[in-house]
Amino acid sequence: MLDKFDKHILEILQNDATLAIQEIADRVGLSSTPCWRRIQRLEQEGYIEKRVALLSSEKLNVGVTVFVAIKTNQHNKQWYSQFSAVVEAIPQIVEFYRMSGDTDYLLRVVVPDIKSFDRVYQQLIAEIELTDVSSSFAMEQIKFTTRLPLDYA
Repeated sequence: MLDKFDKHILEILQNDATLAIQEIADRVGLSSTPCWRRIQRLEQEGYIEKRVALLSSEKLNVGVTVFVAIKTNQHNKQWYSQFSAVVEAIPQIVEFYRMSGDTDYLLRVVVPDIKSFDRVYQQLIAEIELTDVSSSFAMEQIKFTTRLPLDYA
């Protein structure tokens, strides 16, 4: 169970994981050693999976986001393993979900342009059998965050 200090630490780290332990401790109202121990425990217990840098898609020339809805008539372990391996091998696919409802899988793809997306699409359909693929290009990113709500923990 997380207490108010743990949640505050997680809130701070979601905003800026590069802060020094002393800075986090000051903001939370703890001394540095207990704060460091809490962060270590949060990592060990899996609340903190990893610390990363968020990069600019525009600066890296992958500013086009495509959502790919996939339907398949294959629902067996062998096909799923092959499909997962294909998706893992394509770096432009940055998110991969198994869905409920009409769509079986949803992918988020980042590329520089439509032509680049077509190469990803051609690679995908060449390596795995799919029943239906529907792609939607994001016109504008209105909200994007990696910060998770802490109210439910």
